[in-house]
Amino acid sequence: MHSINRIIKDSLNEYLFNKKIILLIGARQIGKTTLLKEIIAEQKQKTLWLNADEGDIRAHLQQADTSTQLMNIFGQATLIVIDEAQQIENIGLKLKLVADTFPELQIIATGSSAFELLQKSSEPLTGRKKEFNLFPISFTELVNHSSLIEEKRMLENRLLYGSYPEVLNNPGNEKQVLQDIVNSYLYKDVLRYEGIKKSSIIEKLVLALALQIGNEVSYNELAKTIGNINAATVEKYIDVLEKAFVVFKINALSRNVRNEIKKGKKIYFYDTGVRNSVINNFNSLELRNDKGALWENYLIAERIKRNSYTNHFCNSYFWRTFDQAEVDYIEEYNGHLNTYEFKWKTNRKKVPASLSANYSIASSNFIEIDNYDSFLQD
Repeated sequence: MHSINRIIKDSLNEYLFNKKIILLIGARQIGKTTLLKEIIAEQKQKTLWLNADEGDIRAHLQQADTSTQLMNIFGQATLIVIDEAQQIENIGLKLKLVADTFPELQIIATGSSAFELLQKSSEPLTGRKKEFNLFPISFTELVNHSSLIEEKRMLENRLLYGSYPEVLNNPGNEKQVLQDIVNSYLYKDVLRYEGIKKSSIIEKLVLALALQIGNEVSYNELAKTIGNINAATVEKYIDVLEKAFVVFKINALSRNVRNEIKKGKKIYFYDTGVRNSVINNFNSLELRNDKGALWENYLIAERIKRNSYTNHFCNSYFWRTFDQAEVDYIEEYNGHLNTYEFKWKTNRKKVPASLSANYSIASSNFIEIDNYDSFLQD
């Protein structure tokens, strides 16, 4: 598959040489390098690429404490990329120095760990940065690359193998590529966090989460399942997995309506291929008993990408009561609630009466194979 045009490329180009540090954040192996190399080739600026995964480069940048020392590293370059910048101590202060002293330079810092890069750069770069999130290839990007008909034909493949660039570029070898991603990259940033020393605990936690997509999770129950860990540590590790773009969390909608779940949460994977690799199940959909959960995960993950790329800022929830009335997904936008039910096969039903009786519902939507493209593109 030829290079796929990423939706945020135009926005990134608009911010170049606009006196802002650009932060490009996303999981490892999802195309940050490819995107930036395309942009660099079109800019025709003198460019310096610094990969902080390289020990000597990281050491040089960590030792540079003044703007003069930093400029000695940058030389004559006007466009500087610092890849995996979260690995550099005090990266925020260093970037602030450059932004304040040499505003004509364009710095792009990439990171595969939102927590580390944003934590290290947030306060020093207040008012001086623009953040962009990059995800696995989105439904819309794939439609733009081929066609809507072709992409809908590939639906089962997407549910089984996801849409990491390397997976898309190796048809027929998806399982091996996903195994490499999971084994080599998935936990790389997670295990660098202070206090996370046992990879086996993280692996067990990710496996437990993968087996529970579409269901509410309990930190206490997860702790019991994994063993030798408490609920507080489970919560901490899940937070780290979120910041490393492995999973994301959806909370329960609760406004003190009687009988509704107050503190529930569901956890999904950003990529269904990664999820299936974790549980080592690539069976066809007709042989799976988790088809509905996989469909729900895929749609919500794609909706998250769509909302991010279109600047559709909303609160996302699910809703359930103790007597099992539920709604899969709710978006609160400008004070209005829009509900979504995900059905693999047509099985339309009404919004639960207890929800509509206690909340003002702007729209009720039933998403299935026949109309899912509009949910992911409109």
